[in-house]
Amino acid sequence: MSFVLDSSVALSWCFEDERTPATAALLDQLAESGAVAPLLWPLEVLNALTMAERRGRLDTERRQRFGDFLHQLPVKLDDETANQAWTVTTQLAVQFRLTVYDASYLNWRSVSACRWPRAMRNCTRQAESSVLACSAVDTSEATAR
Repeated sequence: MSFVLDSSVALSWCFEDERTPATAALLDQLAESGAVAPLLWPLEVLNALTMAERRGRLDTERRQRFGDFLHQLPVKLDDETANQAWTVTTQLAVQFRLTVYDASYLNWRSVSACRWPRAMRNCTRQAESSVLACSAVDTSEATAR
């Protein structure tokens, strides 16, 4: 089964000091079953890599190599992210004091057949139940993707 891939997890695969056994296991799982992410995921990971280069944490060659690595991962991007941003996603951000970016991950998870990686389950359970109650998205369409 796929899972929702957060940019911070993906970026941990690029920085040794951020990698853990749990994130390494998720990379293995990703290779087997793929993952899903909001449409903004590439922008988030590429921005983080660009900022890491700007701050001297990466050189240009490593930034490009990591960007290519992340681009090749089997991640399905949600084409409904933009539409949902105007409604449910913003409501979630306000209600749970999240960034709209983070709320988009929560919203995507709530309307899909995917699951959160174990490390993220406890921190999202309460918010996720509220998303399910207020989401206007047809979940049968989202799970069929």
